[in-house]
Amino acid sequence: MSLFTNESILAWMKYFSDQGEIDLSSLQLLDITGENKNLLPAVRANRSVLVFTDGNHPEIFYNMWDNGMGDCEIWYNEGSEPVGPMKHNLLSEMIDRGVNVSAAMLINNPKAHSAYPTGLDNSSFSPGTIRYVAPEIRAVIMNKINLDERENICVVSGESIAVEAAIAARQGKVVAVEYKDGDRQTMEENVVRFGLNNVRIVESMDSYSHRWPVPDVAFLVASPKLDLELKTLVQVNPKIRVVIYTLEFSFMSRIPGMLWDNGIEPTEIMQLEVSKVGRKDEIEVQPAPWIFSGQAGRA
Repeated sequence: MSLFTNESILAWMKYFSDQGEIDLSSLQLLDITGENKNLLPAVRANRSVLVFTDGNHPEIFYNMWDNGMGDCEIWYNEGSEPVGPMKHNLLSEMIDRGVNVSAAMLINNPKAHSAYPTGLDNSSFSPGTIRYVAPEIRAVIMNKINLDERENICVVSGESIAVEAAIAARQGKVVAVEYKDGDRQTMEENVVRFGLNNVRIVESMDSYSHRWPVPDVAFLVASPKLDLELKTLVQVNPKIRVVIYTLEFSFMSRIPGMLWDNGIEPTEIMQLEVSKVGRKDEIEVQPAPWIFSGQAGRA
């Protein structure tokens, strides 16, 4: 539960408004006290973010600095109430400071880019053990997932999809299933790199825990465990939407049957092909995956 009531939020907004010019129509409010909210993506996408925080963020400014946000300006006071003198510093001047009281701060980012970065370049991710799908294919996959900002998603062996889903579903949660130790470690590195607080990384979904958020949609990379994964997901949410990725013909031919057997109606089957001209003026052909979409509970 949030530490901030509607009354206290309004009081903080008036305090900052009285101290300087604030365009309330473009101000982003972000409460990171009681929910798994992502600060860094919000600051990247908004010129002004009013952040409500508890006192348990000793590395908040260091993490922002580490993600290239040194030009941000922080407006704050020294107390936990919206009274008293206001201070402001560049983030580069506050790296070693943490937040040790429940309060609000205004973060202005002159380099904010409001467009949602669908199809992040692969160089953005931690290299680790993972071979990432081409950004153009990932952008299409995200379109097929069609994730609302408040929805929850289960991502099985789809690391970069889990990252983009966590950014898109800023009010929702992501369960990232990674069966291999190295892939889990790489996923953990990506969570830190992108400042994601709404991702839970697990090693298996054989028994979906009641403590995990119920997924509205699932993205799965096809594997020998696919049928069991689909059975588990339909048990957890009988109306779940699914998107399945595969490069293997043996899976491609069996997936429609698996979907029907688990009460999931296939809604679309497509193949994606991406070719690029390389540095030596040669055509580079990317792997061409098949993408299956389905909806459970239509009958």
